[in-house]
Amino acid sequence: MRLNPFNPCLVALIALGAMMTSCVNTKKAIYFNNIQDTVLQNVTSKPPVIQKNDLLGITISSLNPDASAIFNIQGGSASSGSSIATPGNATLSATGGLSVPTPTASQNVGYLVDQDDSVQLPVLGKLKAGGFTKEQLADEIRTRLDTTKLLTQPTVIVRFLNFRVTVLGEVARPSTINVSNERISILEALGLAGDLTIYGKRENVLLVREEGDKKVIRRLNLNSPDILTSPYYYLKTNDVVYVEPSRSKIASASRSQQLLPVILSALSLVAVIVSYYVRN
Repeated sequence: MRLNPFNPCLVALIALGAMMTSCVNTKKAIYFNNIQDTVLQNVTSKPPVIQKNDLLGITISSLNPDASAIFNIQGGSASSGSSIATPGNATLSATGGLSVPTPTASQNVGYLVDQDDSVQLPVLGKLKAGGFTKEQLADEIRTRLDTTKLLTQPTVIVRFLNFRVTVLGEVARPSTINVSNERISILEALGLAGDLTIYGKRENVLLVREEGDKKVIRRLNLNSPDILTSPYYYLKTNDVVYVEPSRSKIASASRSQQLLPVILSALSLVAVIVSYYVRN
């Protein structure tokens, strides 16, 4: 029986299939639906607080470079960000001078915040860091140096060397992103991860944030312009952003898993039949 290409039923089925595949809600794939030209108030984010296992770069300088050198890690740049050293093991030499061990190439450069929320600094010893902002810790170190008369008019700079966020799920390049300037928005993080795929649920992005001994879970809607003024617009160190797959992605994956065995079985059957007729 020959199939008539102009059969009305066949044409209707093709048209129905085209309509079903084209009826996709494009609004769910667009950021900031219905936003108009406007001016929004900048989001003010609280400065990050130092926590356990943070890696800090601490640079101390003064009018006397020789006197300041002993307070700084030698053999590497504190801004390099991936190393840990233990400069707190400063020792007093036989001549009365202070010596600071120089990190080897395998060591990381930076001060690791211990489980008791403290850092070990040369000469100054152990200082509390957990719960402080960078500025507060810098002020504490500066005050110690002033009161002990170790340095005159010292300048102290504290930086996070492990400021990073992780983006997972339906993005082009799931990855952990190191943030050198210690400031990144959720849109910048998604952009660095290659943006959401067409299957990513923009209206239900999951944010996981550590705050002290708690984990804060928030759902963010990137389709809404409210995200631009959300307190979670700017990310904090160790934040995890997870983009869920849409139902269509899950359904297509399920259909593929269901159809693959059927297709393979059909191909095997066809191969057996062809082989039988070739032999005969």
